[in-house]
Amino acid sequence: MKAAFEVNGESVEVDVEPRLSLADCLRDVLGLTGTHLGCEHGVCGACTVIVDGQAVRSCLTLAVQADGERITTVEGLSPEAGLSPLQAAFRKHHALQCGFCTPGMVTTAHALLSEEPDADADRVREVLSGNICRCTGYVPIVEAVLEARAAYRKMEGES
Repeated sequence: MKAAFEVNGESVEVDVEPRLSLADCLRDVLGLTGTHLGCEHGVCGACTVIVDGQAVRSCLTLAVQADGERITTVEGLSPEAGLSPLQAAFRKHHALQCGFCTPGMVTTAHALLSEEPDADADRVREVLSGNICRCTGYVPIVEAVLEARAAYRKMEGES
C-alpha cells in the first residue's frame, strides 16, 4: 500500500506492507533511526513520535494510518546547528545515561510543553510516567523538562 505523509517537514511517499508499523517504516524504510523500539507493545515509550502535535506510540501505529499526517521524530526537534532548548536541558541535567529511552522522553516532553508550557513537576511526572527509563531514576529528566519550560513559554508568546 502507498502512504504519503510529512516527516520532519519533508513530504514522503512510501510503498509498504499494510502490517508495517510506523516505527519500522521510520527506521527501516526512511532511515530515521532516532525512534527506538523497545517493547513493541506500546508500554515503554521509546518509540514515541509526534503525530499532528500529539505524542503517539509508533510501534502501535501502522505506517498506512499515517497517510496525510504530519509526523515529527526526535531528529525533527533539533535545529540545524546545535540542540533545542529541551535537548540542551537534558544534557545539562544529565537526564540520560544509556540513551535508549531519550528519544521517547524528549518527544513526549516536547508534546507536553508545546501544549502546556507551564506544566508543573507533578504534571511532567504524570505525562512521562508512560515512558520507562531504567537508568536515571527520573529526577534529572523532570528537572530538565522543568528548565525547558521557559523556552516553550517564549515560543508561545511569539505565536
